Amino acid sequence: MLLTIIQLCRVRQWLKNLMLFFPPFLGGTLFARALDLQTLLPFVAFCLVSSATYILNDILDRKNDSHHPDKCFRPIASGKISVASALVCAAILFACSVVLSWDISGTFIVLMLAYFTVSLSYSALLKDIVLVDIFCISACFLLRLHAGGAAFNVVVSEWLFLSVFLLSVFLSTGKRLAEKQRLGVTALKHRKALAAYPAGFLEGIMYMTAGSVLVTYTMYVISRHSPLLLYSVPLCCFGLLRYILRVQSGKGGDPTESLVRDVPLLIVGMVWVVLVGWGIYGAR
Repeated sequence: MLLTIIQLCRVRQWLKNLMLFFPPFLGGTLFARALDLQTLLPFVAFCLVSSATYILNDILDRKNDSHHPDKCFRPIASGKISVASALVCAAILFACSVVLSWDISGTFIVLMLAYFTVSLSYSALLKDIVLVDIFCISACFLLRLHAGGAAFNVVVSEWLFLSVFLLSVFLSTGKRLAEKQRLGVTALKHRKALAAYPAGFLEGIMYMTAGSVLVTYTMYVISRHSPLLLYSVPLCCFGLLRYILRVQSGKGGDPTESLVRDVPLLIVGMVWVVLVGWGIYGAR
């Protein structure tokens, strides 16, 4: 039963919520105070509310998921857990997330509720609208970013905002392209928007945003006036190209799965954290 609950909550997807630590990490304030439970509260709250949205999404998609080659193994689609039990679980997770975030800040709560609203709207309707589906996913990443800034009292810079926005569009497009390739002619049965994207359109968006991410990230590190950070640009370039290669090779485009399963991507990600961390904190 525990394994079923873990699958239902999509615990692996909690990696996306590490975005909350980007503002304090890149702002040089992450270690200004001890890493205690209070520091982890924003992350835990977002993990709980994101799991609630995943459960609601699975409830709404259970019929389509039952015919999907991969999603048919999800707890609700496979019948391992009932819709009623899943709803209770989602309600508990949402309530706990609100309680945990109550003392963080009012802005954080608003951003978290906005994330919940966008995610729920996406699951119920917006995921079937061309381009809107991609921008909804991007909005969720941006809300995580600003929620992290609100939780740790760090102002999100313009270049960081643009970098995260374009990166999220890039990753969302790659995920859509991988789904379209995986499902083929049956794509329309699972997601209406997939069939509406003409041939080559998603590839074009992916290449365009990849180049844009590289430019905005380069401008961001230059604005930080740290020579060591500039060496993280080649890592960014490699990571973008590796993800494109993975998608175009038919290995999947889910960002979390790609990071966990693709060893070169994982290594580059870890090196990036060390290099950027040293560039920001090492000189102190």
